[in-house]
Amino acid sequence: MEQTRVTLANGIELDVVDQGPKDAPALIFLHGFPESHWTWRNQIAQFSDRYRCIAPDQRGYRGSSKPQAVEEYTPDKLIGDVFLLADALGIDNFTIVGHDWGGAIAWGVAYTGMMNGRVTRAIIANAPHPTLFPKLLYTNRAQREASQYFTTFRDTANDPIIREHGLAPILLKAFDGKVMTEVDEAEQARMLKDWSDPDAAIGMLNYYRASPMEVLPLDAPYELPEDYEPYPLPKLAMPTLVIWAMDDQALPPENLDGLDDVVADLTIERVSGCGHFVTWEAPEAFNAAMEAFLAKTA
Repeated sequence: MEQTRVTLANGIELDVVDQGPKDAPALIFLHGFPESHWTWRNQIAQFSDRYRCIAPDQRGYRGSSKPQAVEEYTPDKLIGDVFLLADALGIDNFTIVGHDWGGAIAWGVAYTGMMNGRVTRAIIANAPHPTLFPKLLYTNRAQREASQYFTTFRDTANDPIIREHGLAPILLKAFDGKVMTEVDEAEQARMLKDWSDPDAAIGMLNYYRASPMEVLPLDAPYELPEDYEPYPLPKLAMPTLVIWAMDDQALPPENLDGLDDVVADLTIERVSGCGHFVTWEAPEAFNAAMEAFLAKTA
């Protein structure tokens, strides 16, 4: 997929796929960790005949700008990049589509877009809701155990080996070598090349280092802290599709519990027998759910 270089008003430069009719409704796709725009190859191939499909390599990834300071990756900046990208491409209203970290950003884009009127729909895959996920990290053993890799990613003592060898050694350390189990050899080569850039590796890890999520050790109590106060988000009003791969080892299905309390117009599509990377592990199921949702909410 051909990319163009887009400079945002904040100075960040993103490599962006922009396919489909320029006057068609826009879909902005946000990839997760540790991937790229290529995450969305199956979706762009299917939808670019009727939609303008925008898929950036987000800041910190591949050829896009890679600031090295942790504070350059706080949620407000990552969310802001999406609206500035839309501005740079002359897009007023759009549907946001996100997976994993891209899905986490997409939740923020949806809430911001609900207030400024620029986001019409949200499609989010295997990315927990910003008010439900912190509670799970405190109270649910399965989620806390699955999230212990945060500690490895946030440990700056790993930075020398990252500077020398890129991201791959830290992924192997965090996931016991299982990160590539569902990836064929050609895709492995593509990913390993992307991960070899030490500046990109640090940029990608900074998403975790700048995140406000607290991951306690497994022997800490499974209860909310006495002073816990959830971030006061309103109920999300726009049509929202949540696609969830049910065999995700990092994000168990308990993340779906309570979604109907925080999203007013919610559709959930559960994909059985599929791991975390649902966009390319189960593209037929993903695309079918997306087709039905877009048609229903047109």
